[in-house]
Amino acid sequence: MEKNPGKCLIDGCGRTIRYLRVSVTDRCNLQCRYCCPSIRFRSLPHENVISYEEIARLAGILAQRGVSSVRITGGEPLVRKHIERLVHFLTRIPGIREVSLTTNGLLLEDQAEILAKAGLARVNVSLDSFLPERFNWITRSTPANGQDGPTTVLRGIQAARKTGLVPIKINVVLMRGVNDDEILSFTDLTRDLDDEVRFIEFMPLCPEISWGNELMLPSSEIMERIEKSRGPLIPVERGAGSGPAVRYRIPGHAGTVGFISAMSDHFCAGCNRIRLTSDGKLLTCLFSEAETDLLTPMRSGAGDNEILSLIEEAVRQKASWHGIAQNQVCPSCSRCMFSIGG
Repeated sequence: MEKNPGKCLIDGCGRTIRYLRVSVTDRCNLQCRYCCPSIRFRSLPHENVISYEEIARLAGILAQRGVSSVRITGGEPLVRKHIERLVHFLTRIPGIREVSLTTNGLLLEDQAEILAKAGLARVNVSLDSFLPERFNWITRSTPANGQDGPTTVLRGIQAARKTGLVPIKINVVLMRGVNDDEILSFTDLTRDLDDEVRFIEFMPLCPEISWGNELMLPSSEIMERIEKSRGPLIPVERGAGSGPAVRYRIPGHAGTVGFISAMSDHFCAGCNRIRLTSDGKLLTCLFSEAETDLLTPMRSGAGDNEILSLIEEAVRQKASWHGIAQNQVCPSCSRCMFSIGG
């Protein structure tokens, strides 16, 4: 399909695109308050969901233009059947060096070994509270078979560690007055385990969410609380492709603490990623309203060069920054996080 062989994807701001996030489903076994609307939404019909083969084709086109990392997301990716098939496809594409996955962890214990055998490199696991009742409130869930959610997620993390899906990154969305009293509990996970706990600033992505100072907890305040009780945060050198988290180590701790400050200190200047939704739309930013339909042309017989031209045009128009300042509400977010891909 060679068109401009060896040429990387570079946007209008000079940023080179290396990272693709792929949502494989808008379905989830949770309904987190910062991710999904409170009303029951209608999931995409099966025929409108991009297939594993179609994802692999797009990843192959992008790999020839320098994309080397793919992260599988949802919804909850582990609710889609035989997700290991997609992992198998992606890890065999020349140029793709790492395939990882983000999950809420509830199904991870049973699938970790299968995913590792298929070639998955590592996992990010979302966990916003250790307290069962609070977990249930945040996720709008009820205990299954008498098992509380946090315990199930922690068992999934243990299973992932045993199968070599490391380093594990534990994602915590902090909300003032909701779960910020657990900052130190999460920080203490790094004492004995070589994992990374990542504190993520609350983002205004669901249109119905009332968002502002009452929930927003900037990374600077989180860091201040940690240093006051656990000692100094020592910066960890950022490597190439290290992602949006700024990482620190606490003396004596095996793991690291990371901060993703999308609202208070955005990292747009170094953004190297694009997103593919489960209905086959390309987004160049999490907050972008501009979408490029790739699924319809593929299913209409478009060749690789034609698909690549659509991708290149979208990437050229990637915004210099997301345009949402601290304490603003996203002015026109028509998609919630679950339909974009977390």
